[in-house]
Amino acid sequence: MVKGSALASLIVLCWTTSLSAQTIYPIDRAEILAGARFDFKVEFPGPVDPARLKVTVNGADYAAAFGRGGTFIDREDGKDQSALILRDVTLAKPGTVTVDVSDGTQQRSVAWTVYDTGPRKAKNVILFIGDGMSPAHRVAARILSKGIAEGKSRGKLAIDDMPHMALVATAGSDSIITDSANSASAYATGHKSAVNALGVYADRTASPFDDPRVETITSLARRRHGMAIGVVTNTEIEDATPAAMVAHTRRRAAYDEIVEQFFVAKPDVLMGGGSANFLPKSAAGSKRKDEADYIAKFRDAGYQVAMTASELGASAAKPETSRLLGLFATGNMDGVLDRKFLKGGGVKKFPEQPDLTEQVQAALNILSKNETGFFLMVESGLIDKYAHLLDMERAVYDTIMLDNAVRQTREWARARGDDTLILVLADHNHPNSLVGTVNDDMGTTPNVPLRERVGVYEQAGFPNYPAPDAEGYPSRVDVSRRLAIFSASLPDHYETFRPKLDNPNEPTVKAGDDGTFKANDKYKDVPGAVLRPGNLSAMIGASVHSGEDVILTATGPGSERVHGSMDNTEVFRVMVDALGLAAAQ
Repeated sequence: MVKGSALASLIVLCWTTSLSAQTIYPIDRAEILAGARFDFKVEFPGPVDPARLKVTVNGADYAAAFGRGGTFIDREDGKDQSALILRDVTLAKPGTVTVDVSDGTQQRSVAWTVYDTGPRKAKNVILFIGDGMSPAHRVAARILSKGIAEGKSRGKLAIDDMPHMALVATAGSDSIITDSANSASAYATGHKSAVNALGVYADRTASPFDDPRVETITSLARRRHGMAIGVVTNTEIEDATPAAMVAHTRRRAAYDEIVEQFFVAKPDVLMGGGSANFLPKSAAGSKRKDEADYIAKFRDAGYQVAMTASELGASAAKPETSRLLGLFATGNMDGVLDRKFLKGGGVKKFPEQPDLTEQVQAALNILSKNETGFFLMVESGLIDKYAHLLDMERAVYDTIMLDNAVRQTREWARARGDDTLILVLADHNHPNSLVGTVNDDMGTTPNVPLRERVGVYEQAGFPNYPAPDAEGYPSRVDVSRRLAIFSASLPDHYETFRPKLDNPNEPTVKAGDDGTFKANDKYKDVPGAVLRPGNLSAMIGASVHSGEDVILTATGPGSERVHGSMDNTEVFRVMVDALGLAAAQ
């Protein structure tokens, strides 16, 4: 038996050894598409004598395996830590690849899987992302847009009525809980990454722009097949999900630099909000830190520029339009409930914002002109924004909008002979659940406690929203029997269980200069409001993401790979396989 002090020493020794081992990028168990570009990096915990350094790939010197040597950094970031980096390398031969690193004292190994694809099956790939879309959002969208009677829905959502389905795990390389940056990057690159990182492995250097890069599907599709590229969202176009399609930085908030990377990448179609970071610093509404005018730069590069729904329609209708930049708000665009019904949010400032269906139709018109096909990512991004704010009605209406966009796209694909792979999924979950109904006549002051207004089991019954219009939207959400969708993650806030009919919900405000939040007093005196203590740190001012698997549905050539339980990096593999991006040229 090992005595206590000896056992403690052994634990410390093992812990120290694990902390001081080299870090290798790509990480252990990475799956790499044959021919895709990536950066190879080794970080050493201390200074290393390059004469003692040995790096092999399947037993051969790394320089021979990659075709050239890397850059050895004696003191990375001016610290007593060495590194070796080699940019833009590829591996052409499928199989297991073992990388061994030794500095003469310590040794580390990682194993990668390099895979190829079969011949091309799909001309086009369209990836729909409902940002933060939970199963509760999907069910609620079905109930509101299709109706339900005697326990049976009166119709199916287009996002559910697809032949192939899977559950997709979403954890990142640094946490079981992901954000939109590294989760969308997993779809775009096939590699895991850390929270806030886009298209890179987050390394230890101070700069957020020198981390080891991995190639995105937009780059591969254009480089290998000459395909057109489209990125469409109703959030700021620089936000994490759209940015992940092209950007390389571990700091998702670097909006100015992300705009610059969009300009370098030059997707054929780029649409969303976020014009504030395209405008020069001196322009009204700008958030840039310099005087660069990226709207002018895109226009000079041959892009049609649209700032309203009518300008979008006119630009997309022109036969000569092959490139389009659409920017419809300085920040995020507004969701369906505000645009079509309540006129809240930013609608008064930007009254002519297009619907996601209009954006998608314009993108399809332009991208389909490319004879070699296209890749298009479409995000209904405000589902996530509203879920963070505990604004369930707005989130559900934007889920219906996503479904409308998918439905029209499926009809478009069928008319072409089904040459297009269509995938629909969330990038991560929110901890939302549909638990029953809220029974509350909003025309009166509630006369029962908040919790007593929630009907469960047989007391839940069915909601009494009006029949939906032709687009699937009930004309009112302030009915007397509403869906009760609750979040499992809560900041301190005043709860009313009532929809916000003026503007999107603001459950918290900053409590001071210490970074903490408190319940928003705006709702303190609302009839029936109750101060609800949260279960999150005071440093968190909104509901947070959760780690459950998300639902993926798919149709079209290559969709048969979607089944069972998958990892988010495998979504990339489904798409590149459908496009034959590693097939012999």
